[in-house]
Amino acid sequence: MRSFLTALAVGAAGIGISAPADSQTAVSIGPAPAGFSYADLADLALAAPIAVHVRVVRALAVRREQAAALPAGIARLYVQADVVGLIRGAAGLPPRIAYVVDLPRDSKGRAPAIRKDSAFLLLAAPVPGRPGELRLIAPDAHIPWTGERAEQLRAILQEAAGADAPPRITGIGRAFHVPGSLPGESETQIFLQAADGRPVSLNVLRRPGLAPLWSVALSEIVDDAAAAPRPQTLLWYRLACTLPRALPAQSLADAGPGAAAAIRADYALVTAGLGPCTRSRARAVAPG
Repeated sequence: MRSFLTALAVGAAGIGISAPADSQTAVSIGPAPAGFSYADLADLALAAPIAVHVRVVRALAVRREQAAALPAGIARLYVQADVVGLIRGAAGLPPRIAYVVDLPRDSKGRAPAIRKDSAFLLLAAPVPGRPGELRLIAPDAHIPWTGERAEQLRAILQEAAGADAPPRITGIGRAFHVPGSLPGESETQIFLQAADGRPVSLNVLRRPGLAPLWSVALSEIVDDAAAAPRPQTLLWYRLACTLPRALPAQSLADAGPGAAAAIRADYALVTAGLGPCTRSRARAVAPG
C-alpha cells in the first residue's frame, strides 16, 4: 500500500484548493491576557521581525490631542526601555529603544501606569529611518515577561529558523484511500499544499486488532516510523491552527462513496488527534 499511495502523489501534484480557514475562532480583543496560549504567541512571533525582552525606564501618557485617532477608552503611552535580550532581530538593536503602546483606560478614564523596571516581551518591527524606535505589530504585542513565556517564544522562533522547519499550510489537495488485503486493513493519504511548495501529507494506517496510527510526512517519502506531531510544537501549530474541520469536496473528487467515507473518518481521526487550536486573543496579524 505504501508504494501505491506514494506513486499517487505524482497525480496529486498541482491540484489544490483555496487556503483553508483557521480551525479555531479568536474570541477576545484588547491587551495581552495573562494566559497567552501557544497559538497566540506563535501568531505574533512568526509575524514579527523583532522579538525582544525589555525593561521599562519610563512611560509617559501621550496627551489626548496628540492621539486623536484612538478609540474611546484607550490611552497611548510613549515608552523608553532598556534591551535585556534580543530574541529575534537580524539588524540588532541599540541598548535603549522607544515605542508606543495603546492600553485601556481605567474606570475613571485615566491612562494606565507602566511601572519603571517592568519587564516585557515585544513583538515588533523597526521604524524606517528612526533607529532605536520600534512599532508593535499588534496592540497586544506588548506581553508581560515571564521566564516560561520567554522560553516558549525562543522555542517557536528556533523551530521556525531551522532548515527543516515545517512549512505554512495553504490548502488541501487530493485524498486517496486503499483497502488492505485483510478485513479492517487500509491506508489513507491526504495531500496538503505548502507555501514553499514542499510535499506534505497526512497518513493514516489501520490494521486489524490495532489502534489506527496517523503521521505527517514533510517529503515525498513516507517514513513508517513517523509519528503524530507533539502538541505545542511548530508542526502541530501549522496543522491544528490551519486545517478546516471537514475536507473540501475537491479533495474527494477521485474517491468513490466507500472510499470517501473512509477518508472522512480518517481525517476526523487526525483533527481529533491534533486537538483544538485555542486562542484567547483576536488574531490581528498573519503569521509567516
